[in-house]
Amino acid sequence: MKIVVHTDEAEQWRTALSEALPDATIVTSDAPEEARQNADYLAVWKAPAHLLKEQTQLKGIINLGAGVDYLLNTPGLPADVPIVKLRDAGMGDLMADYVLYGVLHFYRSMDCYAAQQASAKWQPQRVVDKADWPVGVLGLGAIGAYVASALQQAGFPVLGWSRSPKTIKGVQCLHGDEGLDKLLSQVQSVVTILPDTPATQGILNAERLAKLPKGASVINPGRGSLIDEQALLEALGNNSQPGHLRGALLDVFCEEPLPAGNPLWQHPRVIVTPHMAAPTPLNDAIDQVISYLHAFEAGETLTTVNPNQGY
Repeated sequence: MKIVVHTDEAEQWRTALSEALPDATIVTSDAPEEARQNADYLAVWKAPAHLLKEQTQLKGIINLGAGVDYLLNTPGLPADVPIVKLRDAGMGDLMADYVLYGVLHFYRSMDCYAAQQASAKWQPQRVVDKADWPVGVLGLGAIGAYVASALQQAGFPVLGWSRSPKTIKGVQCLHGDEGLDKLLSQVQSVVTILPDTPATQGILNAERLAKLPKGASVINPGRGSLIDEQALLEALGNNSQPGHLRGALLDVFCEEPLPAGNPLWQHPRVIVTPHMAAPTPLNDAIDQVISYLHAFEAGETLTTVNPNQGY
């Protein structure tokens, strides 16, 4: 069995896979081309097109992350090779931490205190009951469901939304267009953890952002394509003319790295982070990758990515 690894921590992955699979040949994508060819499997994150095009006998591709939009849009992706992706693999905890921080940031008025500090203003803000701060989670896959449950356990009422019906203990689950409108009309913070698909691109557009209650906040650690950035800027307004929304915590963007001239960098009501909400933890993910490889080799049925659906 030959595996080619491509990711920022490729050498760490190569070492871990070699220890777990001593009979396999594991090489990284920076090896000479002749060493990369004739791989049985690719274990990759944002693989370059040439790596896909030079393979001729792949049995499977393992996407080293939850999002597959980059891989599916890479030229040279073979149409007949099954793709599996990491499902949670330790990312749920990290994503829940990020989202809980974002919700608490607005719930406890840290944005207001930051503005007050700039003018040396000493003014405690009222603390509302958590019961009066419902949070909406868009996307109830493995990670989204984990985040929704974590928020519920932290004491916030949680409304979750997905395209098809889901059931999560303690979470009010909604689906479809009517369910999305209902969620948006009720929540103080909305969190987007949806995949990037034709159906989800721009799902938070001007019309839907306007459905949020006045003073609501937006937290996006999912995909940059989910939010119409210009519509968000208009909904936020500015210091001289505040908009409908209170603020936003954004980890992902339509263009990454976020260009220096993008107005989101300087907006007083926006916190920008560099796509760091839920990096893939090697120790948690390696077991899942090995289980995928064993399943491929044994001919077992796996839950694979549907390229038409985008996840």
